[in-house]
Amino acid sequence: MSTSIDPAALRAELTGPGAAFELTTADVRGSALPVFANRHTALRDWLVESAQFGNRDYLVQGERRVTYAQHLEAVTAVADLLASEYGVRVGDRVAILAANSPDWVIACWAAIALGAVAVAGNAWWTPREAEYSLTKAGPSVVIADAKRAALAAGLGIPVHRIDDLPHTGGAALPDVRRAEDDPALIVYTSGTTGHPKGAVHSQRNLLAVIEYHRYTDAMARELAAAFGAPPPPSPRRFLMSLPLFHIASLHNCAIPRLTTGDAVVIDSGRFDVDQVLALIERERVTNWAIVPTMAHRIAEHDGLERYDLSSLAALSINSAPSSPALKDRVRAAVPSVQAAIADSYGLTESSTAATVATPLDLAMFPTSVGRPIPSVSVSIRTPDGEVLPDGVEGEIWLRSQFNMLGYWDDADATAAALPGDGWLRTGDLGSLRDERLYMSTRRRDLILRGGENVYPAEVEAVLDEHPAVAECAVFGVDDADLGQAVAAIVVCNDVDEGALRAFVAERLAYYKVPAHWRLTQTPLPRTATGKVVRRGLAL
Repeated sequence: MSTSIDPAALRAELTGPGAAFELTTADVRGSALPVFANRHTALRDWLVESAQFGNRDYLVQGERRVTYAQHLEAVTAVADLLASEYGVRVGDRVAILAANSPDWVIACWAAIALGAVAVAGNAWWTPREAEYSLTKAGPSVVIADAKRAALAAGLGIPVHRIDDLPHTGGAALPDVRRAEDDPALIVYTSGTTGHPKGAVHSQRNLLAVIEYHRYTDAMARELAAAFGAPPPPSPRRFLMSLPLFHIASLHNCAIPRLTTGDAVVIDSGRFDVDQVLALIERERVTNWAIVPTMAHRIAEHDGLERYDLSSLAALSINSAPSSPALKDRVRAAVPSVQAAIADSYGLTESSTAATVATPLDLAMFPTSVGRPIPSVSVSIRTPDGEVLPDGVEGEIWLRSQFNMLGYWDDADATAAALPGDGWLRTGDLGSLRDERLYMSTRRRDLILRGGENVYPAEVEAVLDEHPAVAECAVFGVDDADLGQAVAAIVVCNDVDEGALRAFVAERLAYYKVPAHWRLTQTPLPRTATGKVVRRGLAL
């Protein structure tokens, strides 16, 4: 097997003049940015073209199978319902608040078909979080499952049960086209000031994500041919184990797969190793994206040999940094992905991965999260925005066609994140070496619990509401299973841990509730300007 292939040269060939994924320059909201020259300019075009895949599986969950033809018919019917019963028009918001299901995806595409903005509600919101976010988004209707319908009750917003959506009967797919820089989706990220923030993604963002995934498919085929390996299976079957309100499942699985004729197999319920392994075996899953916590549980699971995982050809570990040692344990546990594990760096605000470490990259640079993907520029800067040289740690800035439009109805947060000329300030720390990105931490105070972002300020803001709490500090501690767990030091009187835990659990999603506590009457250490000194905090 030859190893002389140069991935950089192959990338240049695929994105060069006249190539399928040629890059050109376009005016994107006042900035000259690299874009895919041969892209579609409306998401509706991909929806129409998906009809060519006919009776292939698109969405699979349990015994339910939704073919491409059935999906298009259902999208047409739901779009008709939204327009006729709820008056949804171009630019209106349609919120979806439900567990993963084929109908979730159908509802999302129906909103997009109408030129509306699909709002991907976090199915783990508490009533308080849901009230804040839904009120701010102002949707014309909330499509919710039975468990979450109550979260929208009393807000004056119509609620339609997701299990009561039509699957047939739409007159015709709406003939609505939106400009590339018009909004298409709102996806929520945890708020640093106590509230979720809605990252607004444009038609252009999602069209670019689609082209990027089609590019990676082409790259995989070319690399397989160059190494004399069998081509990737076709059609493939992608396992969705993460919530659809994450870009990992919505942007990087459900949406691009509609354009390639592959199947999306949707796992149900909380992550269970045996359930997922049985699902991979039964559905002959070929591709799977997971977070490090899942990777750890797979690697440590007894009884993997009971399952036939030979169909699994590609595995990516996303959402949080994963160590080379963890990747090695996964390779040992699942031999079929021995040479097919990838890593990446991205965030909700960047729509998809900004950098990717291919299996070849990881073989040579195991601690890197890879090179920028086509059309993305990465810069490392000081807090004042000054560009830093190679090898020096600083804040990661991204410039690309993938960057969000901003945060919904939050001009101050948008201005802070998007300083201009197409750049996004991530707040994450890292360094560049030979065009490869090395992560230091994802935001200095951010806690990464099982792939979920937990901002200390958000939890602290809730604890501060308790009358017995004088002050508090929330931070992450190492956890063998989750990567990090949430910990809190609370300066208080006349309250116990159980009461504080219950108080937070009533107001925040379960994964934000501290698992470790230290209650004290000793004031927290502070700087001369009154800020808590976080470095060195421990239980």
